[in-house]
Amino acid sequence: MQELKNKKAAVVVFSGGQDSTTCLFWALARYKSVIALSFDYGQKHIKELDCARAICSKYKVEHYIMDMSLLNQLAPNSLTRQDIPVDEEAPEQGTPNSFVDGRNHLFLSYAAVFAKQRGITDIITGVSQSDFSGYPDCRDVFVKSLNTTLNLAMDYPFDLITPLMWLDKKETWALADKLGVMDIIRNETLTCYNGIMGDGCGSCPSCKLRRKGLTAYLESVNRLPDSVT
Repeated sequence: MQELKNKKAAVVVFSGGQDSTTCLFWALARYKSVIALSFDYGQKHIKELDCARAICSKYKVEHYIMDMSLLNQLAPNSLTRQDIPVDEEAPEQGTPNSFVDGRNHLFLSYAAVFAKQRGITDIITGVSQSDFSGYPDCRDVFVKSLNTTLNLAMDYPFDLITPLMWLDKKETWALADKLGVMDIIRNETLTCYNGIMGDGCGSCPSCKLRRKGLTAYLESVNRLPDSVT
């Protein structure tokens, strides 16, 4: 899908996973200039940064990786510690043990400082309240609140943009297909909490959500999901 590129520049918070890569190509269709910003916080699935580098190199996107190792020290959990297995099912109460306290808050705050230094107001993130898996920092109310806080903190007109906020995974796959990048998302991204590229391990919550959405989308457009495992 080709969009009129009538906006000047945007920063995309980019992990190399399904959602952020979909947002990256969504932004590339709309902005004259796009910068991808990734974060290294010692995550267990750090191979996602290899995917981020490869995607940006292949599709000629300016890319930066910021050191956020302090987050690893502050928030020990299943995504920052090799000895803590990822919960395969969400708990009945509380957040999953894959929730990293403060992650989106810090990522968006640092992205805002990064963007302001370059005269950029638009910051794009792939969070979704429809499929937020109990993560409080994926909610629309959080993003709107932080947007106001950042504007006040730096006296600058930031716009935190969330293209996937009200899309479930089936609809996110549909958007990728509409953008003409479904094969890229399917084969070149890493969403798996256990660090397996593409369709992933199939057992962690992230893989289950991704697979469920893909199967539903392929069925809705009458494509045989025979390779979805």
